[in-house]
Amino acid sequence: MRKTERYSVQGGNSLWNVYKTVSFWKVMKCFIFIQIGRITPFMSLKNWIYRTFLHMKIGERTSLALMVMPDTMFPERISIGNNTIIGFNTTILAHEYLIEEYRLGDVKIGSEVMIGANTTILPGVEIGDGAIVSAATLVHKDVPAGSMVGGNPMRIIYTAEQMAERRKQ
Repeated sequence: MRKTERYSVQGGNSLWNVYKTVSFWKVMKCFIFIQIGRITPFMSLKNWIYRTFLHMKIGERTSLALMVMPDTMFPERISIGNNTIIGFNTTILAHEYLIEEYRLGDVKIGSEVMIGANTTILPGVEIGDGAIVSAATLVHKDVPAGSMVGGNPMRIIYTAEQMAERRKQ
């Protein structure tokens, strides 16, 4: 199970209550800086924007490809380790608004992680150091360090031990 905090809402679905959960001005600020970051081709500038204006924790030499979409409401709940690559058009969510509740969860992506294009990472997920996530994966649960995962629903393709064995061959 993902590690999320659950908050119930009254009177319509949780999106009708969105600005009771997060400030409209915060969402606007985050949206603007995320859109700038999504099209910025310079990794150091993109990381500076995300660290400075969105309070994301991003390690050294980490690369977020063009069109990566960090959470627009709670980007400060995203942390990414050193020397990690996040592929084109990946979405990283730290919130989910449902009918009768909304949920928030920290997203922790380790160091030396490779995430393929068009992946969606749900709130409350931890991706361990050295993991590989194949393209178009729905990451709905934790990814063990050193393993390779893929698919929808996500499944383990290789464990860390199997990956080490394959590298020896």
